Amino acid sequence: MAISLAMFAVILAATAAGIALNRILPEHHLSKESKEIIHLGIGVIVTLTALVLGLLVASAKSSFDSKSEEMRHGSVKILMVDRLLRAMGPTGVPARDSLSRWVENNAGAIWSPDERKGSVEQGNTEWWEFHEQIRKLPPAEDGQKALQAKIIDAVDDLAETRWLLTEQQASTIQSPFLYVVAIWLGIIFASFGLFAPRNWTVYAVIGLSAFSLSTAVFLILELDQPFSGLLHISDAPLKLLLQEIHR
Repeated sequence: MAISLAMFAVILAATAAGIALNRILPEHHLSKESKEIIHLGIGVIVTLTALVLGLLVASAKSSFDSKSEEMRHGSVKILMVDRLLRAMGPTGVPARDSLSRWVENNAGAIWSPDERKGSVEQGNTEWWEFHEQIRKLPPAEDGQKALQAKIIDAVDDLAETRWLLTEQQASTIQSPFLYVVAIWLGIIFASFGLFAPRNWTVYAVIGLSAFSLSTAVFLILELDQPFSGLLHISDAPLKLLLQEIHR
């Protein structure tokens, strides 16, 4: 929200600067020939801005879809491990309890930045407790060797998904892209202010355009943070997972 408001302020300030510049520039600087050259230059900047905004949208959407898919796959892998441990019988009960405790204590923290910061260490401790329970599984009998091997492979896959999600908490949008877009939008709207007629209808259209662009930036940044904010990944898979584990 702060970045979007800053973008909105930059655009309005650039427009005001263009209006002020119109009053102090000599007449020949605003001649027909000068306007044509300025419009050509602004057209190039508009094209570049559209390309960069499209790149940011594609990057944020790809990151959102990737993390959403990983959450679903992670839920399926957890359920698979739980079912395999259940098939082990009494020997798999301690590991199942550790897995259930880890899921219950850390599922909700994913969608809460404050809880997530405070639960990282606890989540790691509970995860390694579960991992230790897997390592302590007694040697399998002939009929359960294949099952125990599946459990170990499934836990390894789950650990990979867990660390992948942990490492992907950071933003995928680099700050220089936003700075460049803000500068280019400022130049574009300064040209609007430079040549725009002086009436409130034009000012209202410019204001709405600035608001629309800042809203677009807001939506891009929301997509880039899929575990918080207005646009977030559904927690339905984890809720279903908890129900299945306790069944």
